[in-house]
Amino acid sequence: MLRLARKSLEAAVRNEKMEMPAKAPPALIIPAGAFVSLYKQGHLRGCIGYVQSANPLYRTVIEAATAAALLDTRFEPVRPEELPEIEMEISVLSPLREVLPEEVRVGTHGLMVSQGRARGLLLPQVAVEHHWQPERFLEETCRKAGLASDAWRRGAKTEAFTAEVFNERFLESEQPQNSLTATPVPPHHPEKPLPEKK
Repeated sequence: MLRLARKSLEAAVRNEKMEMPAKAPPALIIPAGAFVSLYKQGHLRGCIGYVQSANPLYRTVIEAATAAALLDTRFEPVRPEELPEIEMEISVLSPLREVLPEEVRVGTHGLMVSQGRARGLLLPQVAVEHHWQPERFLEETCRKAGLASDAWRRGAKTEAFTAEVFNERFLESEQPQNSLTATPVPPHHPEKPLPEKK
């Protein structure tokens, strides 16, 4: 997934065609939500993903990597000269489930709070990085949704998920693998990406 996301990132930034794999491992064909976070010198440089997706996981990751590089409105699009400094992290999301506030576990759960048309999501690693307690995590997720910080106490829907997280640093000790047979296709533009803030 990391190698596919890197190819997608570089193709998007250089305005080139992305080579899609003709065949992907079975685990990457299963539909799942995923987010791709980009970092530059330890600072967030872009993050976009999908809470849920009907597409195969590999396609979701490819789309999210492209969107994180070019469509996160909080940042300027990634430039080709920045690519050597960009480090990627992929978070593969479990299905959402509604939880009570007292069930929230920092370090295990990511959160999504929704009320009406407002919706905000924070990945599990966000609360860990900021050393938040569960109540603060709930408040910040409400703020992400554009709601009052105590909306979770006043009827907002609170859902939790877990995430399997992969970072490019994990590849440093791996041996190169055989390339997948690929066929060139035009860039695929993702639909309705959900930006993620850290």
